[in-house]
Amino acid sequence: MELLVAEEIERYAEAHTDPVDPLLDELREETYRTMKDPQMQVGRVEGTFLKLLVRLSRARRALEIGMFTGYSGLMIAAGLPDDGELTTCDVDPEAERIARRFFDRSPLGRKIRIRMGPALETIRTLSPPIDFVFIDADKQNYSAYWDAVVPLLSTGGLVVADNVLWSGKVLDPKEATDRAIAEFNERVAADRRVEKVMLTVRDGMTLARKL
Repeated sequence: MELLVAEEIERYAEAHTDPVDPLLDELREETYRTMKDPQMQVGRVEGTFLKLLVRLSRARRALEIGMFTGYSGLMIAAGLPDDGELTTCDVDPEAERIARRFFDRSPLGRKIRIRMGPALETIRTLSPPIDFVFIDADKQNYSAYWDAVVPLLSTGGLVVADNVLWSGKVLDPKEATDRAIAEFNERVAADRRVEKVMLTVRDGMTLARKL
């Protein structure tokens, strides 16, 4: 992932964002030390933003498509009420091992249910309403994930999609993944079921609220 914002600006934003639980710092360090593509993990600014979005939307049931090592899941869980629940999906057993270990060490872990396997299969087992969805998985399935989750959203429910700027490649999409993200962006922009905004946070985030 190429930085779209100057590194010194990113550091400045992070310095002016709430600190996180030291457990999350430990998780970030282990992810960067052991995982092949550690940049897939959300940063502190984006994670804190997710937590605040969950709180502001007053979500009780949340869905995460793309758990990775669990940083974003813990942030989403932190924004949920005590009786809230997050279902988080992934297919990578190596990432799962790390995530489970850190979920077990956090009191927030009791709110999290891990579902391993293709996310579209998991989504088909879920019943509405879902109040908050974070999409951050395989980019070529973004449009399929969108089509699957929007009908499950509560009125006022929020979908957040990550990497929607795709290091700027959406401006001139050449590869299949570039085109998939660009097509997803057009699909969301044209969807009258939601009101939406695309933000230049990190690698781009789209927020869409169901009407």
